[in-house]
Amino acid sequence: MLATPTVAFDGSKSDSAMASSPALTPMEAFRSGTKWLKSGDNTKAITSLEYAAENGHAVAQWKLGRMYAAGDGVTQDDLKAFDYFRRIADSHAEDNPDAPQSRFVANAFVALGHYYLEGISGTRVKSDPERARAMFDYAASYFRDPDAQYYLARMYLKGTGAPQDPRKALRWFGLSAQKGQCQAQAMLGAMLFAGDHVPRQAARGLMWLTLAKDSARTADQDWVERLYDSAYQQSTEDERALALVYLKRWLETRRD
Repeated sequence: MLATPTVAFDGSKSDSAMASSPALTPMEAFRSGTKWLKSGDNTKAITSLEYAAENGHAVAQWKLGRMYAAGDGVTQDDLKAFDYFRRIADSHAEDNPDAPQSRFVANAFVALGHYYLEGISGTRVKSDPERARAMFDYAASYFRDPDAQYYLARMYLKGTGAPQDPRKALRWFGLSAQKGQCQAQAMLGAMLFAGDHVPRQAARGLMWLTLAKDSARTADQDWVERLYDSAYQQSTEDERALALVYLKRWLETRRD
């Protein structure tokens, strides 16, 4: 009988027939991999995470997908990242949306959406906006993921992968904004303030823009602050005062 490769507790590969240390379960391999990552030993970390991933551990697959997508501790490889995310989507699409693992599954769908939207140059993964929209739609609807809801809204707003539908865009921006997604809050606020395809609600729009400005991540700060500054300069004193009332109510609701 041929010996099969396993992973020992030190993160090294060995033959199961000869290993002096017991093989890890997928969960143990994942925990071992995260430990090696924290200690800076990427070689052992990748060995353990790959073992866990090959044995169906979804979070290990997600972690490797993220690492290959960003080139974090490994050579950047979008196709490898895509394949890890694809495996998660294929195996876990019907997971309980309220389970702790569901956020990783939803994030894999979002990552796939981006890959299908742009394609991966020189690979079998071609740009397919309709399929991208389907990825975002599934994560937005089934997993109620705020990032997926935001990107789906943008597709409807631009008419990418589906007919342009500003009202659907507004609905998805609203659902995402309620969950604290700052990009969605900014887009929702801008649409409401300007009356863009919806009845104008300047004070409520300014409220959402204020929330977005206060919580914007570094990568989004410039465009979010431009939207806020433009709206604030155009607003009246009454609109600003009412926006503060709405903001106070919203924050009190979030604390309850």
